[in-house]
Amino acid sequence: MDPSKSATAPPPVWAGEKSIMGHVPTLPGLPGQGYPQPGQGYPPQQQGYGAPPQYGGALGQQQYPGGQQATVTVQPTVYVTRGPLDHPVNDYLCYSIFTLMCCCLPLGIAALIYSISAREANHSGDQNSAERSSRMARTLNHVGLGLGIGFIILFIVYISIVAGSLH
Repeated sequence: MDPSKSATAPPPVWAGEKSIMGHVPTLPGLPGQGYPQPGQGYPPQQQGYGAPPQYGGALGQQQYPGGQQATVTVQPTVYVTRGPLDHPVNDYLCYSIFTLMCCCLPLGIAALIYSISAREANHSGDQNSAERSSRMARTLNHVGLGLGIGFIILFIVYISIVAGSLH
């Protein structure tokens, strides 16, 4: 088969030109194919891993110019945590659950959150946070109970008025 007659052959007009595909161009001033020869311009490299650098003395000790040895002593880490309070603050958890179920749902939810916060502060030993959360839970419970009792009284009065007007 003649390559000049194939479908992918270049036109006969281009036959005199050389294709530069696949050839490495030469650069002026450099011998050979244009790439530096191995070892030219680069320092010789050691193959593999070299020996680790040597340090004087035993592990953790280093020689100083004066001939003295330094010893490093590692101190243990001490964590100081607070324990539960000796006299825990009242968290009003049962009161909050009662307010939540029977009196006023929104204030009961808020009181329950503050009651749980007071309980956690008692357990972690944070007196100030426990007292603050306890006071807020108590206040929300009192307000919720008052609103619940007020609505119940208003409801009874309304029912009695409506029932009295029907007779």
